[in-house]
Amino acid sequence: MRVANVSSSFPSIFSHQSLISRRRSGVVRVSRAKLSESNARRANLSADKKERIAVPSYRRIGGGEMVFHISEFLNHPSGVEAILNSRALQSVQSLDLGIYRCVLPQIQLLNLEVAPVLDLQVTSTKEDCTVELLSCKFKGSEVLERQNDHFSASMRNHITWGNIDSESFLDVDVKLNVVLEIYTYPFTLLPESAVEGPGNLVMQALVDRLVPLHVQQLLQGYDKWVHRQQEVLR
Repeated sequence: MRVANVSSSFPSIFSHQSLISRRRSGVVRVSRAKLSESNARRANLSADKKERIAVPSYRRIGGGEMVFHISEFLNHPSGVEAILNSRALQSVQSLDLGIYRCVLPQIQLLNLEVAPVLDLQVTSTKEDCTVELLSCKFKGSEVLERQNDHFSASMRNHITWGNIDSESFLDVDVKLNVVLEIYTYPFTLLPESAVEGPGNLVMQALVDRLVPLHVQQLLQGYDKWVHRQQEVLR
């Protein structure tokens, strides 16, 4: 699936304010997620993962200087698609410069179908690439959509690159935080730690599994993009 209208250009960022994103054909509102104003107790869940992986160096056909640096790829529409993993999404919509609405395939939750909707901001420079989660909502039944007022999530994926002894590498630093309201029986009878303990284990296991997979997919996309560029230069 291609990203539509991708520009050439994964700290907690949630607040009780809204981000108003500009668009030529009107105004698109990207609301930052927030919890309801109730006095419910809250469980704080978090997970993080750092990954360093070697990056191949590419040279011009026939030798010569190195070309097609990873920074070029991440500033290219193909790189944005790889960062968003658009092939695994149901749809991707460009809301504004560097801001994308990503609809994940429907999943079964409590015997109901729900589609997670993520608003992500991708910022790429010659030095790094940052992906931040602006909003996470569930679309589906009315029962599940009401849960959007009872949780908040933030995510930051900071990607940098460098060289050690002429070997190139990619550093990925992912931080994920989720705040859940404890407002339903029998969870209200439990201390916050009873929710946070297993919740943190599940989140960390998920991040530990997905981050290396995503990095490998990113490098595969980089390799394919380089070979396409080399074909153009033949």
